[in-house]
Amino acid sequence: MSDAKTRPAWGTHRCDRLHGMQQAFGVSVPETIAEMCRPTSTAVLVYDAQVGIFAHVQDRDGLVQRVRSVIDAARAAGAPVLYVRHVSLPPTHLGAAGLRTAMAWQRLERARAVQATFLPTLHTQLLDELAPASGEPVFDKLGMSALVGTPVEALLRDRSVSTLVLVGAVLEIGIEPTARHAADLGFLPVVVDDACGVVDPEAAQRCLASLDYTLTSYRCSTTDVVAALQGQP
Repeated sequence: MSDAKTRPAWGTHRCDRLHGMQQAFGVSVPETIAEMCRPTSTAVLVYDAQVGIFAHVQDRDGLVQRVRSVIDAARAAGAPVLYVRHVSLPPTHLGAAGLRTAMAWQRLERARAVQATFLPTLHTQLLDELAPASGEPVFDKLGMSALVGTPVEALLRDRSVSTLVLVGAVLEIGIEPTARHAADLGFLPVVVDDACGVVDPEAAQRCLASLDYTLTSYRCSTTDVVAALQGQP
């Protein structure tokens, strides 16, 4: 009598974990920050580490130290570090959306009064304490998501990166939409809570709650991600 009904389906005898990580359909599925943030599959994105932006965040000096800790750990582990920087166009080259946004940010009622905020000045200068190392790219952007109008996605895919670690500022303005966008593109976005600068704590908490609700991004502390990049369990 055949025992086909009692035999497991083909392939179910194979181990569903490799080195502690789940395996399914030929894919390694990380569950922890340590598994997600392996140096060979992780990149660190330093978001808007600009003099003019960090001047407005809470605990500026502590934030700089924590961001630097993540950057140092990534460099030591050989994980790529890349930067994005917010810039702006002159008002003469803005369309309706750009002018409306500038009016809102500059608290203006007249479009003709709009000024370019992020031209190459102190506002766009990167902090000396968080300056890129030789060869680390800095990509300029006009929008909130670091993945719109920049080569960031192409770089990540070329390096076979699956996890994007986010640090910098400002959490409630640009880091949240970048995390959402990264998830939509199939990356694992990891928001390092205490290494992401905040201007408005209530708005930041709403953003984190919204990200948590989608279940598509992940959060950790500086200590967690540094340990992961160092290969600690």
